[in-house]
Amino acid sequence: MRILIIEDDVSLGASLTWGLGAEGYAVELVEDGAEGLWRATEHEYDLVILDVMLPSLDGYQVCARMRAAENWTPVLMLTAMDDDLDQAEGLDLGADDYLTKPFGYPVLLARIRSLLRRGTPPRPAVLRAGDLSLDPATRAVRRGETPIALTAGESSVLEYLLRADGRAVSKTELLEHCWDAASRSDPAVVEVRIHHLRRKVDAPFDARGIETVRGSGYRIDPRRP
Repeated sequence: MRILIIEDDVSLGASLTWGLGAEGYAVELVEDGAEGLWRATEHEYDLVILDVMLPSLDGYQVCARMRAAENWTPVLMLTAMDDDLDQAEGLDLGADDYLTKPFGYPVLLARIRSLLRRGTPPRPAVLRAGDLSLDPATRAVRRGETPIALTAGESSVLEYLLRADGRAVSKTELLEHCWDAASRSDPAVVEVRIHHLRRKVDAPFDARGIETVRGSGYRIDPRRP
């Protein structure tokens, strides 16, 4: 298994390279974010171990640009920052796991084995249907190059419909996944939100993205503009 380590701490980088090499992994070490991004996107690796604080590009930027380039190599981020928001940012940008420094070597090996077992399944960073797109990490919605402002609730429904990949989704299913418990008793709220969504993502562009499927609910055909 081939592992790319992007880490500018000389001591830690050398330790990881030696230790993982002794475990039988083929290891390459890079100390700069920009060079690490180039390596990660130009060569095949089974795993990228990525530090957050790096020169040129930080780990968040490297991870985000990998995913934007549709590179789904598993990424294990390393950081000295243990704030929940920092970890959430890394995971939202496409990292697969997060390990806070200092960490135990057995834990690192276990995380590596876990990620390698998963392999590299294709995982689109941006959900699309025709020229309609939604980035789940930032909730940015576009129709072509035109940004569309949605509320959090509207984004949630749109994301769920896009993830259904053309399957009709019932009002009950949308209520269960996109509303809190207090609002699930009234299916009419689904109709209202779908109406608002259509006014924003379809009507101004003369599009018919959100379809009503009689007796089944709503769907977005990924092949339809």
